[in-house]
Amino acid sequence: MSSTSGASRTSLLLAYIACFVFWGSTWAVVKVGLEDLPPLRFAGTRMMLAGLVLLPFSGLLRARFGARTWGMLMGVGVLQIALPYGLLFVAQQWIPSSWSALLFSTYAVWLLLVGRLLLPDQPLTPLKLLSAGLGLSGIVALQYEQLHGLGLTGLVLAGCVLTLVATVSIALANVLVRRSLAHVPTSLSVCVQTLSSSLLLLAASVAFESHLPGHWTPRALLSIGYLAVLATAVTYQLLFWLLARVPLAVIGVMPLLDTLVAVLLGVVMLGERVDSSLLVGGALILSGAALANLPPAPPSQEPAQAPQDAEPLASTPRRAA
Repeated sequence: MSSTSGASRTSLLLAYIACFVFWGSTWAVVKVGLEDLPPLRFAGTRMMLAGLVLLPFSGLLRARFGARTWGMLMGVGVLQIALPYGLLFVAQQWIPSSWSALLFSTYAVWLLLVGRLLLPDQPLTPLKLLSAGLGLSGIVALQYEQLHGLGLTGLVLAGCVLTLVATVSIALANVLVRRSLAHVPTSLSVCVQTLSSSLLLLAASVAFESHLPGHWTPRALLSIGYLAVLATAVTYQLLFWLLARVPLAVIGVMPLLDTLVAVLLGVVMLGERVDSSLLVGGALILSGAALANLPPAPPSQEPAQAPQDAEPLASTPRRAA
């Protein structure tokens, strides 16, 4: 990990470790918070607090964009935050946090497939097709024990499907951001999407969860504070700082590391079971994600200057939990 702009190797390493540890821990923290709060209320409150914490760093008050850009930001926010966070928080009521993290790590594979459909400069190479195959095989292997012997219940299946739909939604949102909102600073984009989506999540909670009790226990408040401040505001600021100082290939490995943290915490903190389906399915999914994050091979001859948009999509991680 090389350093630039006067940043020491120790600072870079600490920031990098903080990113994948904070992000990896979100799955277990969400699982804990769901014991006290309904999922949409929990997600909406977390997003509202995160947006308010990000607001001073976003440059929102100085931004000068047209109505179309603001509308697209909030529209993409539905695909990036409101819909997937709602689905993920609901799904985590029914499946282990380690399953949620592993299923979400197929994001890099879906990003390649969606990117191929919407961006002409993202061809599907044999390596990308292999990564997609490994990821899909891992999803099947992850549910092997449920299919044979344990029984695949409707809620478990629904949790897996909702998690995958949320992951595809985030992949689609990132492709749309790349295609139409690349001129908007990332910190501003995250802040606007987080605040606007929090209102939708809280409105959905009023509509669908008004009959469900919410217990604002110290555990619930700590879960919201941890997710909003450390796992969103602080981690995104660290990520923006790292993006200017380390190679994208190093950033691309981060989703794999935080998934391993998530699985480990699910076993240690929540007592989730480790079985052959978790090990085999996890290995296949992480292998597919790793292949999807590999940089393209350099051309044998020096071509004309490649457009900046040709950079591989999977090099930028986007966390959802």
